[in-house]
Amino acid sequence: MRIWLSRPHMSGRELDYVHQAFDSNFIAPMGPQLDQFQAVVAEYLGDNTHCVALSSGSAALHLALRICGAGAGDEVWVSSMTFAGGVFPILYENATPVFVDLSPDHWTIDPDLLAEALAEANRNNRLPKAIIPTDLYGQSCDLARLEPLAEKYGVKLIVDSAESLGAAYADGRKCGTGGDASILSFNGNKIITTSGGGMLCTKDKKLAEQAIFFATQARDSAPHYQHSTYGYNYRMSNISAAIGLGQMEVLDQRVARRREIFQNYQQRLNVPGVGFMPEPDGWHSSHWLSVITIDPRICGITREDVRLVLLEKEIESRPLWKPMHLQPLFTGTRYIGEGFDTGLFDTGLCLPSGSDMTEDEQDEVIERILVELR
Repeated sequence: MRIWLSRPHMSGRELDYVHQAFDSNFIAPMGPQLDQFQAVVAEYLGDNTHCVALSSGSAALHLALRICGAGAGDEVWVSSMTFAGGVFPILYENATPVFVDLSPDHWTIDPDLLAEALAEANRNNRLPKAIIPTDLYGQSCDLARLEPLAEKYGVKLIVDSAESLGAAYADGRKCGTGGDASILSFNGNKIITTSGGGMLCTKDKKLAEQAIFFATQARDSAPHYQHSTYGYNYRMSNISAAIGLGQMEVLDQRVARRREIFQNYQQRLNVPGVGFMPEPDGWHSSHWLSVITIDPRICGITREDVRLVLLEKEIESRPLWKPMHLQPLFTGTRYIGEGFDTGLFDTGLCLPSGSDMTEDEQDEVIERILVELR
């Protein structure tokens, strides 16, 4: 049987909520389950957070960028190592992405590089419209450094927390509460899923109201269909939200299991040449995916050698995100950094991390890797 990288893991309660939605006949996008799902996530996040459930994390990011006014002639600085859906919305608004390297200390956007680049941009009167740091593989960005920087220069901070629901920042706040807005993803391979979908989270009630307006085709308040601007069909369906309600009941359990899986990998793959994503003291990663690095100079094999061997044995693994500044689409795009993220891409491998993975399955993954390393 195939061992998957990260597959959906149902709680058993999802169908109860879906049946409630069917019984109420709220099958169309709006409905009580959608309202309840937003309220449950907002309560979980705390910090007076307003939540807007949407069709995807990319949709949430797109709305956040539009509301903050990003457009033609504007730069948006973003983590280079991220999923493409965390960058494409910049193009939707005709803004220009600028890619930023990661910190070796935590593998998220490097605040030292940002501080230096923002100071220079300020001197040249070329500050970005927004900064989008990614909470990579469940690891929170250094929010304590990023929020003061954004405030100092008057730059919007939109945190891509698509991979980190259930994680926490060093100050104890939950991922999804940072910056001017944060975005979440409920894609099928995330810690919890609504089959697809995402969420925009913000402490700014007006921003949340604008997001709902644009996400529902920007319909003016009138008895007829009237539009003063354009919008999108971005709202999450009531049925998807019903699934999310069942998933939220087990979120903390899912995070605890993934952390346990990571710790097991860390203990048993503690061999020369193998490294792990660091988790600084006081930080609390969800470890959505367990990530290792393989140094071919020490191990004698590459991460691609290991990936292919695992694939032959029906074990799914994958390289880290290919940095955006290396993508053909973004050839020639400005990049701030020295290539730490490039090195991670060359040596990094995401291992099976699903919360439904059995101990026997993890034993098999570990033994297959150890055989190749010996």
